Amino acid sequence: MAVDPEIVAEAGRRAEAAAEAAGVVVRMADPGDMKAIIGLFERTWGPGRSPDRSMLLALDYAGNTVLIATAAGKPVGATLGFLGWSDGLHLHSHMAAVVPWRRSGGVGYALKLFQRAVCLEHGVSEIRWTFDPLIRRNAHFNLVKLGAEVVTFLPDFYGRLDDVGVGSDRSDRFEVRWRLASGRVEQALAGQAHHAWSTTDRLPLNVDFERLRADDPHAAGLLREESRLLFHTATARGLRPELDADNDYVFTSDPADPADPADPADPADPADPADGSRA
Repeated sequence: MAVDPEIVAEAGRRAEAAAEAAGVVVRMADPGDMKAIIGLFERTWGPGRSPDRSMLLALDYAGNTVLIATAAGKPVGATLGFLGWSDGLHLHSHMAAVVPWRRSGGVGYALKLFQRAVCLEHGVSEIRWTFDPLIRRNAHFNLVKLGAEVVTFLPDFYGRLDDVGVGSDRSDRFEVRWRLASGRVEQALAGQAHHAWSTTDRLPLNVDFERLRADDPHAAGLLREESRLLFHTATARGLRPELDADNDYVFTSDPADPADPADPADPADPADPADGSRA
């Protein structure tokens, strides 16, 4: 699919600006980067949790987005995505990792905007991934800062992971769709005001769920059960989760793209799962 050259050019400029603001260089990985990328992934999820070097090399050789971010020549972030075609051609963004001391510093944002620019340059206008809906910072990053939209709820999608961050917790996921040239995404990347969603249902996210899971697994498990019941119920009613100005979930039937009310997303439309952080 052809993409307007000006949109492609603007995506490249935005990616460059994001990398500069974060103090990193983002680029497609070279074969010599694979050891460092494996190290970044295993630092995040534990030994053996990264694709091996041969798999990363094959994905990279085929032209998929195996990306690395460096600062002063040292690796500080990486992401992995590959093409999928379930429910339309898209990039399935599977893994993204940033070293702990550079998180919340714009590195993940720079990686994502570079991934977007590469996709648009190659005529791919959609990226999908999944994330744990109870991780507040990820929900804000995905839905508000990037302008992605939730398309389905995937309970216990990966089964029991037993990785560094998740432990024995259930791997519930929201799948999001990032329509790269949409009005919603344009508004998000421009930092425009938060949309006021019409809603009657909400789920507060004022708990640091990762800390709760580590300090009180029982309480975290109760919140997990409460949330999955609410997500199931909302989906059955045709409602889509969004975040309000307080970063709490609200459930709405408003069009997913307020910039284009004539083209609402179907919240119950299943698509091929992806993952932006896998944790």
